[in-house]
Parts: sequence; structure tokens; C-alpha cells
Amino acid sequence: MITTSLHKRHSELANSKRQLEILSNSIFQNGELPTFKSKISETGQFPLKAKKLEILQINVGYMCNQVCEHCHVDAGPDRKEIMTRDTMQQCLEVIKNTGAHTLDLTGGAPEMNPDFRWFVEEAAKAGIKDFIVRSNLTIMLANKKYHDLPEFFKRHNIHVISSMPHWTKGKTDKQRGNGVFDTSIEALKMLNNIGYGKPESILRLDLVYNPSGAFLPADQSAMEKDFKKALLDDFGIHFHNLFAITNLPISRFLDYLIASENYEDYMYQLVDAFNPVAVQNVMCTNTLSVSWDGYLFDCDFNQMLGLPINSKAKHISEYNETLLEGRTIAISQHCYGCTAGAGSSCQGSVA
Repeated sequence: MITTSLHKRHSELANSKRQLEILSNSIFQNGELPTFKSKISETGQFPLKAKKLEILQINVGYMCNQVCEHCHVDAGPDRKEIMTRDTMQQCLEVIKNTGAHTLDLTGGAPEMNPDFRWFVEEAAKAGIKDFIVRSNLTIMLANKKYHDLPEFFKRHNIHVISSMPHWTKGKTDKQRGNGVFDTSIEALKMLNNIGYGKPESILRLDLVYNPSGAFLPADQSAMEKDFKKALLDDFGIHFHNLFAITNLPISRFLDYLIASENYEDYMYQLVDAFNPVAVQNVMCTNTLSVSWDGYLFDCDFNQMLGLPINSKAKHISEYNETLLEGRTIAISQHCYGCTAGAGSSCQGSVA
């Protein structure tokens, strides 16, 4: 099990340019597989254009109490990149004036940002309809100062979306570290005990599944039924929805694919499963991603690859919804991950 980030290990894959080189060379360079650009051109969907902004996704820092082997953020305890209160203030000005209806806070573990609670309290006043915090669950028990997070979330009617690789201990701990499953179950019980996830509750609790190996997720609705039955039967746990997310071939998952000699096979899987219908609803068309230092990207994955946004407005301080709407989305071969099978986004299947 890995214990440090690619960044800490000085891995060549800590460099986003190196990741993009890998995604552009070999089987794509020699024509064995079509590039994503050529693939969507065949279906008349290039260039991919941004639609009306609906979701503002803000990454408040890469620091995390876990080091998951699939993490596309390359997050971990050794990552010190944290959004400052000044940048948060710039985000708040945008939140107050944007047409977006959803605010999505992510990380790392977003709760580890020292200004996280202040930011949530200030953002909650802006009248966002769906206020999401993406939690890894274990943070709630990592330190006494986080033990009241469920009550804090409830007070602000936060929609909690939590990572849960599987309903079994073995598969979860293999992907996320020893003891993660048991701690996650305890955290889910804490959330259930104050009303989160109950069938008729307005306190939304959704889980996120992503495969533990070099394969695509199964049908989302079928998996949701299996998750619900297993967690209820074994632990008495309720939740609302399960989102199945495809692992994109970037950062630590790319490192895993290369180390296990699965990279080319996985890319073949993604290309073979390409679904043109999914292209119509990929998250980059209605979402704007903000990095810890305030720069704008088409999606969280492009942020991690350092793929700049095609707009004169490059930073949250320069935010201009008119300039951003209708922009051409920056793409590369990792985009196959969001368009394979039923498609994938931060909200699960899209087709």
C-alpha cells in the first residue's frame, strides 16, 4: 500500500506535462487507437463546447488524511497546497453573483483546510440550492476537532457525497488503506444517527464507487441496489444514491496502470466502450473547476493535468460568466474515461 504522494516521491508522474506526454504518445501517436479529438469528430461533436454554468466546483486544497492508490488529485498528508482565505473571498464574490445552482467543495479532504468552516458558513448565506461537500468519511474520526462534522453539515444542510469503494472490508482497504472500511462504517453511522441518508430525509447522503482495478464500473443502478442491501443488512446503514465513477488514467491511477502493465489494455477498454451519447452530458460542459490557488479549469481532471481553460478569464479574480459560456473545452485522451459506457462525472453516470 502506498503511503506518500507522487509529489513526495519525486515521481516523474508528479509532473502533469509528463502525464500528458504519455497520454498523447505510443498507441495514440502510432494510430493504434484514435485520439479523443478524432473520435468525437467522427460523431460531429468536436469542438466540445461549454453550456450554461450550473456547478461551481472548488478544490480547497490537496491535503488529505489518506493516500488512496487511485487518487487523481495525488492528495495526501504530505501535500501542503491549501486555498487561502483571500482566494476563498474571491470565490465568495463569484458565488454571490453566478447563475450556478450547485457549489461543490472538494479536495484532498476539504475539511482539513483551516478556513473550511468559515468558508462553508459564508457560502451558505449565498443561497446555493445544492451545497455539496465531498468527504472521505474517515476524516470525521481522524481527530477530535473533526468529530462534530456531521452536526456542522446538518446545521448548514450540506449535501454529503462520500467515497466508499465497496461494501466489503477487503476491497475498500486494498484501495484506500488498512482500517479505512471500519472507520468509514463508523462515520456513516454518525451521519445516519443525525438523520443523513434516511429514505425520507432531506439531509442528502450519497456514496461514490470507483473500481479497485483496471476495469470499468458495472451498471450504476444495479450496484446501488447491491450496496444498499449489503450496508443495510450488515450494518443498518442507509444512504440515498450511489454514483459510479470511472477511474481516469491520470496521476496515481496512471502510475498504477503503468506499474501493473495495464495501461494499454485499459485505454483499449475505454476507447472500445466510447459512447457518443455520454459526450452530450459530460461534466465539463456545465461545470467550472477552481484550483486551490484560484485558477479556472474545465473540470477537476483537467485541473490535475494542468490543462488551461480556453478563456481570457483564467483566474477566479477575473471571473466573467459571459466569457466562460460557450468556450471550447480543453481535451486529451483521459476524456475517454468520462465517455465510456454509461459515462462518468462527479455525479456518476451521465448516459
